[in-house]
Amino acid sequence: MSGSLSGRRALVTGGAGGLGSATARALAARGAYVIVADRDGAGASAVAAEVGGESWELDLLDTSALESLTLDVDILVNNAGIQTISPIEDFDPAAFRRILTIMLEAPFLLVRAALPHMYAQGHGRIINMSSIHGLRASSFKSAYVSAKHGLEGLSKVTAREGGAHGVTSNCVNPGYVRTPLVEGQVADQAKTHGIPESQVLGEVMLANSAIKRLVEPDEVAGLVAWLASDQAAMVTGASYVMDGGWTA
Repeated sequence: MSGSLSGRRALVTGGAGGLGSATARALAARGAYVIVADRDGAGASAVAAEVGGESWELDLLDTSALESLTLDVDILVNNAGIQTISPIEDFDPAAFRRILTIMLEAPFLLVRAALPHMYAQGHGRIINMSSIHGLRASSFKSAYVSAKHGLEGLSKVTAREGGAHGVTSNCVNPGYVRTPLVEGQVADQAKTHGIPESQVLGEVMLANSAIKRLVEPDEVAGLVAWLASDQAAMVTGASYVMDGGWTA
């Protein structure tokens, strides 16, 4: 079956919950053996047990350890991410660097570690969990928007370099997804925008969407699984928007 991932090994970062766990389930459902990586070792182990894969307790801030890493995987999903909301003039520089390390430098190092194996076998799929904020800006998210824009560039360069070796590289760009990362933003968004928490969903998160609901994790995971399949062999260097019409 062209959509089958049987025999493929996949690594999903931030796989203990949210989009990561949904992606791990979607890939496993199509036959992939999934390595669930997360700093939450117990959470990663639970998801790995559920999908019949393995867990990897991984701290993406430890970039020195990633520099000497080699990865024997066929599918790499760079999904791990964090968020900080603050005006630029008040943004903590350490928090800015932390976001760029986890969401741009670490994906670069993981791609770097995975490409030799992918090149040797003439096949590979790199899927970077970007965001609408990889294509558009929002106030008070300077670090997140910067990291996602950088990830878009990294993905495109990887597509250019990997094409001759059978390796594709793409971004998935959802709007606000029903995950703990998004739900955890509500209080900060309310404070920063000076509105009640009850108004954040409608006035901030979904203000520009034609479809007035959050994206579901399984919807995004289904797109990731398709990009990992042979059906998407000619899709590379692309950014797949799933935003309910936000950018229409």
